[in-house]
Amino acid sequence: MTPNQYTPEEPISSIATALAPAALGIVRVSGKGCIELVSKVFSRPKALLEAAGNTLVYGWIQECHAELVSASKIDEVMLAVYRAPKSFTGEDMVEIFCHGGPAVVMAVQNLMLKSGFRQANRGEYTFRAFINGKTDLTRAEAVKEIIDSHTDVSRSHAAGRLAGALFSEIDSIKKLIIDTLAAIEVEIEYPEDEETIADSFDRSDIELAATRLQALADSWRGEKLYQDGARVVLAGRTNAGKSSLFNAILKEERAIVSDIEGTTRDWLESWASINGIPVRLFDTAGLRQTSDVIEAQGVEISRSLVHDADVVLYLVDGTSGMNEEDRDFIENCKEPLVVVYTKSDKGGVLGAEPLGEGVAEATGGGAEEAGARGRLSPPVCKISSKTGEGMADLFAQIYGLLTANLGSGGAGATTERTQAGLGSARQKEAVSAALESVRHALVSADDNYTLDAVVQDLEDALDALGEVTGDVTPDDVLGSIFANFCVGK
Repeated sequence: MTPNQYTPEEPISSIATALAPAALGIVRVSGKGCIELVSKVFSRPKALLEAAGNTLVYGWIQECHAELVSASKIDEVMLAVYRAPKSFTGEDMVEIFCHGGPAVVMAVQNLMLKSGFRQANRGEYTFRAFINGKTDLTRAEAVKEIIDSHTDVSRSHAAGRLAGALFSEIDSIKKLIIDTLAAIEVEIEYPEDEETIADSFDRSDIELAATRLQALADSWRGEKLYQDGARVVLAGRTNAGKSSLFNAILKEERAIVSDIEGTTRDWLESWASINGIPVRLFDTAGLRQTSDVIEAQGVEISRSLVHDADVVLYLVDGTSGMNEEDRDFIENCKEPLVVVYTKSDKGGVLGAEPLGEGVAEATGGGAEEAGARGRLSPPVCKISSKTGEGMADLFAQIYGLLTANLGSGGAGATTERTQAGLGSARQKEAVSAALESVRHALVSADDNYTLDAVVQDLEDALDALGEVTGDVTPDDVLGSIFANFCVGK
């Protein structure tokens, strides 16, 4: 959808819930005359037409026959009535709450389309809310973020943006720039003798704006991690306990667990939460030499998954200890790695031994050996998938590796500041452009450029920030944003 394709107030309809058996289904309509159109297929038209905004009306959705002698009842419903401008879209709206069977929901939607409504496009309801001034782009994008969130933390961050945390932060930064622009304009109109351009206005507001823009720009890496998630791959020899750990992290029996070597021949994957970070967890075939063609293919796939991983958990059977194959893999693995000794509940060779800080110590080496290999030793954990021992430590190690390079804008507690973090790559590009303009304004002042040059830089920064909230946004950007929404939002 773009403004050129948008027909103002045209009545639209769509199914707003999943087409799957459920207690309730919702068909949503919006636009000029939508209440009147629904009343024509409602058993109590007068009650609906006279209903105040933000009220419910009970009745039946029914299809009237051409001869107007009788009507076929489709479903018993509740209608939620919203009057403009107090609605999500800013237009008149009705939400039809019917029973949740797919056939029922489809019948209601098809009747709406026969009664004068057009099928809504992807994201058109949110698009109309934006066009009608009911929301800004940061809140609009947060709607999709909430729908797509995989963990409570990612949902909470998106909810903060939906509540206006990012908009408020951008607005506050814009005020700093506007106040500085106003002071410069006064200086241009009423010049005084100043030693330099930099002395002609108070630069503290611009410096503060630059600091806060940098914090926003830095937040994107952490927010992207919460949105997109990370790839965590379980690797190791056969019978190291990969499938057991996979099930333990998911808290369900997804993978077959057996003492028979080579049970896992293909990979399994599922979403999981590691201390609030969504991860795609991969259970892979055991790494070993084998003459079985199918198992060999599984081993090759496992190695490929390892190379694409954000974190590799290399599992070692704690009852038998590490061998040359394990040492070779660990020393040559270039991906972030955690060495995980499993089956701690069974005791055994390593069950009673303290583990070192790195694999060099755990395998009989030391700090000098680790330095000679040219890389730091990976962290080591001891766990039991059966009892849960060591799982908290393992999660902490994974979390630490995933957030190690995020800096001050990294993943952390849900606070007002983290909720004001950036929610999309589009926002990151615009904020970075604003930051560059603000910094250039400071350089221009320091290099004694004319005040007009500083003004231009600050106006460019305001334009860039306007793109974040939607004050200044090209049509093709709007189309790209809302095209990724689901139908019904």
